[in-house]
Amino acid sequence: MALPRLRNLSRRATVLVTLLGATALAGTVAVMTSDTLDFVIGGALIDLGYRFQDPIHPHGHRSPSAVWAEVLSHNALAARVRDLFPRSTHHPLVALVVCMDARIDTNELVGDTRRYYYVLRLAGSVMSEREEEMLELAVDNGVEVVVLTTHSECAAERVARDPALRVRYPHLAAGVDERDARSAEFRARPNIAARLHDGTLRIEQVHIDTHSGRLVPRPTPAQAGR
Repeated sequence: MALPRLRNLSRRATVLVTLLGATALAGTVAVMTSDTLDFVIGGALIDLGYRFQDPIHPHGHRSPSAVWAEVLSHNALAARVRDLFPRSTHHPLVALVVCMDARIDTNELVGDTRRYYYVLRLAGSVMSEREEEMLELAVDNGVEVVVLTTHSECAAERVARDPALRVRYPHLAAGVDERDARSAEFRARPNIAARLHDGTLRIEQVHIDTHSGRLVPRPTPAQAGR
């Protein structure tokens, strides 16, 4: 029992030292480098932070109240950090429409420093008219690229494929059935169509590998039919 625990502590110590070293390097280099390099370094630190937390499997909470207390504790710490490092006020340039599956983490997916990415988390990545309007509002406020995503091992897609689950979750299944139609509907909105035509907006469709986080281009239904 002691050896696995020692190995775990050693791994955590190694990651922590790496994090501290990377943070120091970022602080030194940030003064002298471009925004692009700052963005890359920030994204790398996010990835390292996830690696530090990945080995933590058991939460050890005995009740929902204990879980909520932990949420409040984490929020208090995050708020103190935010006081030291205020969030950027720049409006995002990219909007991601992503499934609510917890395995898809957009911060890690794109090295998000909370300057460039606006995120809609929706069951099965299915937009309703409300989300279409919200996304159009984001475009009006400066978003230049919209990324519509699906992902491997999607529970919502599994519901849509399984007759028994379709009976149990009919609205979710219907939403997945309508996903491509909703995406086409968004593209056809007058303001969006005009921006696509004049080149001030780009819409991409990609499939996310849930395990690797890689983005794979996915053709639109119109492109697939060519």
